[in-house]
Amino acid sequence: MVQTPSKPEWLRVKAPQWERVGNVKEILRDLALNTVCEEASCPNIGECFSHGTATFLIMGPACTRACPYCDIDFEKKPKPLDQSEPQRLAEAVRRLGLNHVVITSVNRDDLADGGASQFVSCIENIRVLSPQTTIEVLIPDLCGNWQALEIILQAQPDVLNHNTETIPRLYRRVRPQGNYERTLELLRRSRDFAPWVYTKSGLMVGLGETDTEIQAVMQDLRRVDCDILTIGQYLQPTQKHLGVEGFVTPAQFDAWRQAGEAMGFLQVVSSPLTRSSYHAEQVRDLMGQYPRSRPGASS
Repeated sequence: MVQTPSKPEWLRVKAPQWERVGNVKEILRDLALNTVCEEASCPNIGECFSHGTATFLIMGPACTRACPYCDIDFEKKPKPLDQSEPQRLAEAVRRLGLNHVVITSVNRDDLADGGASQFVSCIENIRVLSPQTTIEVLIPDLCGNWQALEIILQAQPDVLNHNTETIPRLYRRVRPQGNYERTLELLRRSRDFAPWVYTKSGLMVGLGETDTEIQAVMQDLRRVDCDILTIGQYLQPTQKHLGVEGFVTPAQFDAWRQAGEAMGFLQVVSSPLTRSSYHAEQVRDLMGQYPRSRPGASS
């Protein structure tokens, strides 16, 4: 059994502004919505809620996969989809006045389309109530159902995010129901089908990978023309989850950022506390710098 090393100083988080946190939580409770911030025990919940941002978790809170790094509950047969969820989510975006929203989901391998239709409904409802809000979807691999992927892309999200999570050597241990090549294929197909959508992926480190292996994954992501990359430190949610094998220094995270920028990523967010949607609203600046027109958008 690997003994988890002591958490270093650089992983301490600032105390949140509880008044603002309480306001966000009140809206979420009022509209009966889940956030990945809470369900996955994200260390940045205080900071994000303090700034009035949240990553909405749809079709949950139970997941049909039981990845050993993730703190979201496992359930082989989750409840049927709540058809009112997209409207309630859109109302939360309106009340919070979000400029950028991230919508993610649990894996729903029990559904024929993996939940693609629910993503589409959320996008459409947000466009009605908050037309200026940019929308990022952080999707599962849909079991390789590329028709379902195209259905999501046809709804024209601004950013399509799908996490790589780890290096190929560790997939069997870390992401046993995932597939590294399928992840790359999803990102490649997203770029081919909807070149106006910014593609994004994320890695967590501290599970025994090497610098060479991380850089090889970064190269693979550039080969499928992935635009945005996030890299953050894995933290063990509970004792029953995978342990941390090492804490990566801020200097190493910065080195990966520089390497990624040299490879051609439009944006690399790399730090110990970085998560898939941490400071995701910064993509709006990137979209201004590297604009892409959606079909039907006014020029």
